[in-house]
Amino acid sequence: MRGLSSPPSYLGRLALCVAVVLVASCGWTGTGEGDGGSPPGAPTGVTATAGTATSVHVMWNSTARADVYEVYRGTTKVKEVPGSKHMVDVTRLRPSTLYVFTVRARDAEGRAGPRSREVRARTPATVADDRSAPTRPSAPHGRAAGSRAVQLSWSASTDDRDVVSYDIHQRDTKIHSVSGSRTAAVVTGLRPGTAYSFTVRARDAAGNVSPAAPAVRVTTPGTDDGRATAPTGFRATSHRADGAYYVDLSWVPPRVDGEVIEYQIHLDGRPATSLVYGGDAPRDLATYSFYAGRDAGVSHRVRVRAMLPDGTWGGFSAERTVTTGPGR
Repeated sequence: MRGLSSPPSYLGRLALCVAVVLVASCGWTGTGEGDGGSPPGAPTGVTATAGTATSVHVMWNSTARADVYEVYRGTTKVKEVPGSKHMVDVTRLRPSTLYVFTVRARDAEGRAGPRSREVRARTPATVADDRSAPTRPSAPHGRAAGSRAVQLSWSASTDDRDVVSYDIHQRDTKIHSVSGSRTAAVVTGLRPGTAYSFTVRARDAAGNVSPAAPAVRVTTPGTDDGRATAPTGFRATSHRADGAYYVDLSWVPPRVDGEVIEYQIHLDGRPATSLVYGGDAPRDLATYSFYAGRDAGVSHRVRVRAMLPDGTWGGFSAERTVTTGPGR
């Protein structure tokens, strides 16, 4: 939890005592739009890149109605991730080995779609006692490639052996990975009119990681009114317990590529608190309740927004007014 500003005096307890109740929820089914009971389609845009001598990074595009993604090495299912995620590191592999990967989506009813096309990646040879990290990537550069993508480039790192891959980070999260033979990447799924900051790190076969290159800051063109990334179905009610009033909130998380783990609640036009989920963040319905004082008939304006996987704040939900009611 991160307090963002001091809440009103009657919410002093909130600033000191608020503890985020981590809510687990079941998976969501993509757009929620049915199509006669058909399973999800085959994931597209699947890539596989060796990350170390014993791991491969697999990525794919989001698939409508996907509740879970199954990742296969040959005919063996090796990973299963929620539908909000579109990448995974497959570990415990053998060095100097060619692997074949496919991905398929499964909906909330358990229906599995067809597998994606096969992609191949060969792990490099292992190096005993290699503790030397690659040098920092240099001369990073970025430019907008339309309103929802960024083209990144950098100069190659060096290593006493070989650079196996480059990891691209947005904030503290790895969002992309490319082969060590490449010095450019395209990051997609971004928002128009939004400022981004990216860093690049080099990785060798032993898993040693370089320092991050200087941050690349790019602003995508266009405008974004925030509606596509705002929580929906926002509700605010009040209840009384132990002589005090509490405000109860609920909302449907925004449907975006990636997992939303942080929300900011605004009370009467000011940030009141942030909620940060650990483990599985809610994907169908999020709820939160906070102390609102002991006086009846007091009205508050409340709204909420999400920190998106790309490191920016999404749009605000509709604002609701809630009034503490008479005791019963």
